[in-house]
Amino acid sequence: MKYNVTLNWILFFLIACTVQVQSRDKTDENKIFKLSKSEKKENFRFLFDGSSMDNWVGNKTEYVLEDGCIVMRPQQNIGGNLYTKDSFDNFVLRFEFMLTPEANNGLGIRHQTMDDTSYQGMELQILDNEAPVYADLKPYQYHGSLYGYVPARRGFLKKTGEWNQQEVIADGSRIKITLNGEVILDTDINEVTKDIPAEKIQKGLLNKNGRIAFLGHGSVVKFRNICIKEIR
Repeated sequence: MKYNVTLNWILFFLIACTVQVQSRDKTDENKIFKLSKSEKKENFRFLFDGSSMDNWVGNKTEYVLEDGCIVMRPQQNIGGNLYTKDSFDNFVLRFEFMLTPEANNGLGIRHQTMDDTSYQGMELQILDNEAPVYADLKPYQYHGSLYGYVPARRGFLKKTGEWNQQEVIADGSRIKITLNGEVILDTDINEVTKDIPAEKIQKGLLNKNGRIAFLGHGSVVKFRNICIKEIR
């Protein structure tokens, strides 16, 4: 009798543990992000809360919803762009991203076209800075840089496989990026381009408004918890 009672308790314990693990896994897989009290007060809204990609258009073959994240699963070496449905002019954008080794992507802002292999607009680099393959890049090609124009400060990315937090403020011609609590870029695109002939300025760089985009470069990158506040 004592043996049967002990066996029953063991079975009960194993079943309880199994149910608990299954419940935890389900919660993780369906994680829905919530705005903080301060973000609600400041009128932030989600572009992606982990539940759906309904606020996005473009390449949804390579950008897929996985475990509460938007994940770039490349099927081509260059290209693969995902755009917001809405357009924005001045805003504060907050998001989290996870790099894989040699990851390369781009954050496009104020894009007015939706092309899957090219684009017209500003690109803020997203890159695994420490990958040996990128050792000889130009300074303005590393993470957080205004691509082709202004280099960002380096040394603040977390290791590949860890989540980074980034904030981008686009207010008129001023662009400011904060990565994991450190300002890595603070520039004025009008000042940067004032001495450059108009025909040599990248198309779309000076757009006043447009879509936000993730610009693929043939590598796996994960994004989550994406919210925005428009600056009026």
